[in-house]
Amino acid sequence: MGPTGPEDPSDPQSNGHNGHSHQRPGARASLSNPGLLKLGTWILLAAIAVTLIVVYRDRLGFLLGIVIFVAALLVSVMLHELGHFLTAKKFHMRVTQFFVGFGNTLWSTFRGETEYGVKSLWVGGYVRIIGMTSMEEVDVADEPRSFRAKPGWQRIIVLAAGSFMHFVLALVLFFILAVGIGQANSNTNLVSSIAPCVPRNVHALDSSNPCSGGNLGKSPAELAGLKPGDQIVSVAGQPVNNWNQLRSVLAVQSPRLTVPVVVRRAGHTRTLQVKLAEIPGRKAAYLGVDPATVYQRSGFFGSWGYAGDQFSYTLTSTASALGKLPSALPDLFSANRSHTVAGQVTSVVGVGEVTGDVVQAAIPWQAKLSVLLYLIASLNILFGAFNLLPLLPLDGGHLAVVIFERIRAWFNRLRGRPDPGLVDIQRLAPVSLLVFAVLVVFSTLFVAADIVNPVHLQI
Repeated sequence: MGPTGPEDPSDPQSNGHNGHSHQRPGARASLSNPGLLKLGTWILLAAIAVTLIVVYRDRLGFLLGIVIFVAALLVSVMLHELGHFLTAKKFHMRVTQFFVGFGNTLWSTFRGETEYGVKSLWVGGYVRIIGMTSMEEVDVADEPRSFRAKPGWQRIIVLAAGSFMHFVLALVLFFILAVGIGQANSNTNLVSSIAPCVPRNVHALDSSNPCSGGNLGKSPAELAGLKPGDQIVSVAGQPVNNWNQLRSVLAVQSPRLTVPVVVRRAGHTRTLQVKLAEIPGRKAAYLGVDPATVYQRSGFFGSWGYAGDQFSYTLTSTASALGKLPSALPDLFSANRSHTVAGQVTSVVGVGEVTGDVVQAAIPWQAKLSVLLYLIASLNILFGAFNLLPLLPLDGGHLAVVIFERIRAWFNRLRGRPDPGLVDIQRLAPVSLLVFAVLVVFSTLFVAADIVNPVHLQI
């Protein structure tokens, strides 16, 4: 599903075209028991929520992550539609509907000429602007306010406003990450944890559980009494301001040598005598401490600089990911998907699973929130960039049509010929259907792969 979402096929006011469409004046949904239908929908939604809680009762953190992701996705999509809505209103186009979701209407209200409401399937949303294409029938009285009757530059702004909202949201989220949480820095002299043992060899040191399968006794840090939260000031008389300096100092120390280690603990400085250890296959002496990650906040301007850098990097990565889609297909269902190109691209289902894993993981809240903000910002950049591709029925396809119309009109004006007017969208319908079919196939494959062969974030 693209950022704007498809036309709601269940809505009797729909004219059958994708995107923003025409609403016939006075057309209303006819239901024999609308109140009963709405009540049944609410009961169904409540039943789904209860079922999910029961099924995931042992993984409520994961379920919460999924809920957060779905809510963030829905907000992103509606901000996209809000961009179209606000700019269309600004240029006095007639906007007949602004809805969250698709399907049956749960609630709606009119404000002026626009109907605002909520539908039963919260998988997107839509805004209706009359006269989006030459195919639509528009009342003569409304034609001057139709989308197609407006100048080209106004139509371009309305079409680009959806992706613009995605990009703005991504920049704001990156800014919040930098100014509110801070950038993670593990190159500090702060101790996060103490290794309980000396691994038996360098291969065991690099494993996920270095003390399993035998070891060489307690670690030097454990024996000397170092504790998590200690700040290492110096080792063997050499100052230590960050983890890289600590590694450099240990690299030139002789194993099994006792050296003074100065630490700052609870505001007080103390010196500990530590007998360094040796791990077979490793040249550097072994101390047995792990670095702590410190989140360093940036100032106002520095945070915007960080946001700009991350936006640029993510946009480039997004282009690379889109280019990898065809080559990822053969490995989508392979056992080693995580180690192939297919492990680098995923659907919204896969991103939702990653979000659940992050919230469920036993990591600091700063790390959780940082990953969540980064994922949501990156997803918005992906949505914004993808939707600008010059392919119908995406907004980028409609942009390309408008730009082509303006260029064609300019050339005709130079040659003293009249403006040919709007492009006959019916001639582009086969291309639109082909593109839509390809998008559906790709989306289905990646969703299926993320369900049966997911890529889980290693935390």
